Amino acid sequence: MLRPALKRSLDFVTEHTRITLLVMLLVTGLVLAGIPQLDTTSQAGGSAEEFQDVERVQKWQYVQEQYGNDSGSGTERTFAIVYVHDENRNVLSKSSLLAELRFQREVQENESLSAALHDDGILGLSNLVASRVADEGNPDLDAQIRALEDASQTQVERLVEQTLANDPRARRFLPADHDPARTTASDRRLLIALNGGVSEDTRSQATAVVYERAERRSDAGYFTLGEHAIADFQDHSVRNLIELVLPLALLLILFVLAFSYRDLVDIVVGMTGVVLSVLWMLGLLGWLGVAAGTIVIVPIVLITGLSIDFGFHVFNRYREQRDENDPIRASMSRGVRLVATALLLVTITAAIGFLANLANPLPIIRNLGVSITLGVVSALVIFTTVVPALKIGIDGLLERFGRDRHKAALGRGRYLEPVLSRTVPLAKRAAPIVVLVAILVGAAGGVAWTALEEESYQQSGADVAEWKQELPDPIGWDVHEFREQQDHVDEVYQPASADAGIQSRILLEGDVTADSTLERVHDGSAEISETGVLVDQPGTRTVRSPVTAMRAVASRNETFAAAFQRSDTDGNGVPDSNLETLYDRLYAADEATASRVVERTDGKYRSILVTFSLDADYADAEEVVPKLVAGAETMAGDGNGREATVAGSLAVNEAILEELVDGILLTMVIALIAILLAMVAVFKLTHDSASLGVVVAIPIALVLGMVIGGMYLLDIPLTLLTALLISLVIGLGIDYNIHVGDRFADELRAGKSPVAALEDAVTGTGGALLGSTLTSAGAFATIVLVPSAQLQSFGRIVVLALVTAFLVSVLVLPSLLWLWARFADPTAMSAASSSETVP
Repeated sequence: MLRPALKRSLDFVTEHTRITLLVMLLVTGLVLAGIPQLDTTSQAGGSAEEFQDVERVQKWQYVQEQYGNDSGSGTERTFAIVYVHDENRNVLSKSSLLAELRFQREVQENESLSAALHDDGILGLSNLVASRVADEGNPDLDAQIRALEDASQTQVERLVEQTLANDPRARRFLPADHDPARTTASDRRLLIALNGGVSEDTRSQATAVVYERAERRSDAGYFTLGEHAIADFQDHSVRNLIELVLPLALLLILFVLAFSYRDLVDIVVGMTGVVLSVLWMLGLLGWLGVAAGTIVIVPIVLITGLSIDFGFHVFNRYREQRDENDPIRASMSRGVRLVATALLLVTITAAIGFLANLANPLPIIRNLGVSITLGVVSALVIFTTVVPALKIGIDGLLERFGRDRHKAALGRGRYLEPVLSRTVPLAKRAAPIVVLVAILVGAAGGVAWTALEEESYQQSGADVAEWKQELPDPIGWDVHEFREQQDHVDEVYQPASADAGIQSRILLEGDVTADSTLERVHDGSAEISETGVLVDQPGTRTVRSPVTAMRAVASRNETFAAAFQRSDTDGNGVPDSNLETLYDRLYAADEATASRVVERTDGKYRSILVTFSLDADYADAEEVVPKLVAGAETMAGDGNGREATVAGSLAVNEAILEELVDGILLTMVIALIAILLAMVAVFKLTHDSASLGVVVAIPIALVLGMVIGGMYLLDIPLTLLTALLISLVIGLGIDYNIHVGDRFADELRAGKSPVAALEDAVTGTGGALLGSTLTSAGAFATIVLVPSAQLQSFGRIVVLALVTAFLVSVLVLPSLLWLWARFADPTAMSAASSSETVP
């Protein structure tokens, strides 16, 4: 029933090409009207609600609800930081410090900056030294500049030495490993305090001033790493992508298409179908309100590859069907009908593979699954309507002007056909061995899943290969200094303040009034501090706990100080008795401070909170989180009714990544089972053989295992992006095998022997698959030119999937089909051969 329905609809397309094109033009206009509604601003990111079953997420939410998101800094300020780096000069010299003071005066005179400046103002090492030169209590900036101008170089050098030795604040402006005895350095930084209470626009305008003024002094080593530097770097990266990667990818695609089609018309018509497929996907996303965000580039490139593949099969089968005296319309009608079943099955199974991502807890992955599915469906519609109709019209017009439109199919040439056809004798002679080897390789790859590294994200290094930079303009990769500057700052500096570091929290619940509670908190905090993961800046508070809060309140409240002292029975500065009463007195003395570290609900003390300021970033999570967990275990103690959970952003990200990896496993299992059932059902309907559907479905598991093994060999870690791509491999990997399996079944249906059917499948269809693989894999391979670890992993995994799927379809699947043909039910085979044939 499926085949007759397909036949009727496709016959209408090939017989009424003008009506088809007119209708599709109108439908395309309607679909494309959804593009302006496309949500490209949303990143479709996840929220904590998506991971309610993760304990750390639950505790993080609890902290937000009970303690809020207050950092406890007691100030409302942020820092715009200006860095000075010059390997060839001493940035502690008189001239360099004087230049910094003049820079401060210049930016302070700007109204945009002064509107956002905090009362703490601007402070750098130059101010500390100049104040000593001026020998005044608090000289203004002009007085500092005059004093430094009048001082000699020797005097300045001596005062720099005194400042570094005697003023702890000086450490904030120099690298973490700077020796205070040295009066020379190649690095320093300037801190500009901005008012946290101003609007985002006001703050952004102020930081823009800082960025622009620093850029003017870039020759002297000045730079910033704020939002405007990031925006400039991103714009620069996009320009490089457009000027280097896209031209090479397009050139490679056109080269392979030209080699494969050897016909300009087919290239133009095929690329028209590709463009329409992508535009249809974007339009449907807009109409359905599916958030796309900047990650929409992933479905665009994947649908481009799948559309090119569809085009190869339509054109290749048309060329195979057209004999010397066959009319264009009849040949296209037969060709598109023969390939339509495979295209439909590819669409169904690919959609199953992609939509299996709906089981993933992260919205961005669910939306990507929907986006790619819409793209595959769009490609099916376009390449079974618009493309055949256009091809018939253009070829007919050219033949009326005397142009011969007979073209040889890819895979039927005298060089390629012998190579592809060799897999048939291999299947006849050693099918069991081929299958066994493939299963062992796939299984070994699957086992490698447990050995893949897990990272929140892949950090990109600053280095760009010299050969990329040496390419002639305009395609040479223009290196931006931002990445190198960022890496340098991360390497030599600590965060400028406790608030600038990543905040990590440990939540203690249970009997938090037990006498040992604060002693254990103090011990756990000391244990974490000794690991070296905390910010180490003079005058900064890197740990905030009930103990530190009580000490702060005691320093200004004599009544509470007396209660604090009474609770400290051993005199070590940590209360160890009558904690409930002490908490009561803390709330009475300073409720705002107390509520940041001790939860009181309905008069009961239910939890306490410890906050750490980390000298780390998200790439260090794998190393830092275990240290925090060890400290939390010390705080909890043993068998005392307390429970301690690390609930900071690093720990939450680690837990979410683990949850996502588990989600990908669930997705793959669901997809594989659903695809197997779909293949059984469709092959039963179209070829009257459920067992053949099982045989054609087996290679997808092999492809999946081999791709995972390839990731292990190439050191590609599991991240959010790579985990997503592994799930998408299922949708990509099934494509090629369906085409070969469906072609094999069609040839058997036409009465050919299994050997002849295999030869036609691996040469005719295999030729189209080779063209598709070369085009898509080559285009994706150009992504490795981008100096981004995430994008390089993306390109490598897709290339792995495409190449592996092709090799499995022409090397392993023929052996599986040969074994099936030998051991299948002869009655079923006879019935299949005598049923309806395609005229």
